[in-house]
Amino acid sequence: MHDVDPYFGPLLRRLRRERGLSLRGLAQLAHRSKSHIHELETGRKPPSLHVAQHLDRVLDADGALTGCLTPARSTRDETEAASLAHLIDTTDVGTDVLATVELAVDDLASAYATTPPGLLLDPIRQQLAQVGRLLDARTTLDQRRRLLVAGGWLSLLRATVHIDLRHRGAAAAHLSIAEQMAQQTGHREIQAWCLETVAWDVLTAGDYRRALNLSRQAQEVAPRGSSAYIQATAQEGRAWARMGDQRETRRTLGRLSRLVAPLPVPDRPEHHYQYDPAKALSYTATTLAWAGDPAAEDYARAAVAELDGTARPRRTASARLDLGLALVAAGKPDEASVTAQEAITSGRVVVSNWWRASEVVASVEATGISEARDLRDAYEAYRPLPA
Repeated sequence: MHDVDPYFGPLLRRLRRERGLSLRGLAQLAHRSKSHIHELETGRKPPSLHVAQHLDRVLDADGALTGCLTPARSTRDETEAASLAHLIDTTDVGTDVLATVELAVDDLASAYATTPPGLLLDPIRQQLAQVGRLLDARTTLDQRRRLLVAGGWLSLLRATVHIDLRHRGAAAAHLSIAEQMAQQTGHREIQAWCLETVAWDVLTAGDYRRALNLSRQAQEVAPRGSSAYIQATAQEGRAWARMGDQRETRRTLGRLSRLVAPLPVPDRPEHHYQYDPAKALSYTATTLAWAGDPAAEDYARAAVAELDGTARPRRTASARLDLGLALVAAGKPDEASVTAQEAITSGRVVVSNWWRASEVVASVEATGISEARDLRDAYEAYRPLPA
């Protein structure tokens, strides 16, 4: 049994259309019924591994459709969290591969920015299983602490991926594990990242006051100047922007700017838990766009120009959505439509961030321009299906 990434249906539809095939045409090539292809595209029927592989061959998709399938999850993500939880309190631990484990944690945290969430789960699962086996062995207290810290980062990253995929129960379970490991090791930065991660999740769900409170709690817990502290400050600014308080938004952005100014570029800029000062421009553009600040357009244009051509597809797509929202506010809906369509059709807007695309589409449609229909069509074609 396999789980299906919510992008499978939209991806199949896009590949079919790019090859100029109708539903009937693909059905004939794939030796399937037209209704079966339609059910796959709309998410009404999950594909088997064999069907996904066959469609990859028919559409010359180089494994893209098969890549959307992962081993069946059901309740395994939550039960794995429970089984790891009991190991936290064991005393027989040991490892002589700590450096390898810690490097793997950094590799996975760096891969997060460019890897589809559904494809990142298995490597994280495997590494967590390795940490679990090592925790069940015997080692020194220092080695045990390092293992728990590695497990905390991995559990936090796994929760983040589950949030991206809208796997609510699994996300909560692994956030709880990350918090337990952080508390046992006194690792304040992991604790702060747990709070910041929930702040982002509830912000996207529209609970802005709770997001604000969680962001402030994260700042209280995090070591001052740490990546978690800076990210929580940025999150506070976004919450103020969503609440429509431009004064507090500007004040928070000012604090963020002062925190970021002295930072060097990290060795691994794409590491999800190492703040890259280059992100500040994009965060400022997002925050000002949400606050309806006229300065948002210039910041968003600068962010897009900086990211274009880089290996940062998710951030580039997000920057284009920010620019689209700013352009609508600036009375430029035609350009906003084109910009937002570029972001949407890139296929790099993750499920948890899709609401931003929805907001831009609705804003463009509200202006009544004819181009809004093309934008809506692109949105419907690429919109990920519920997990």
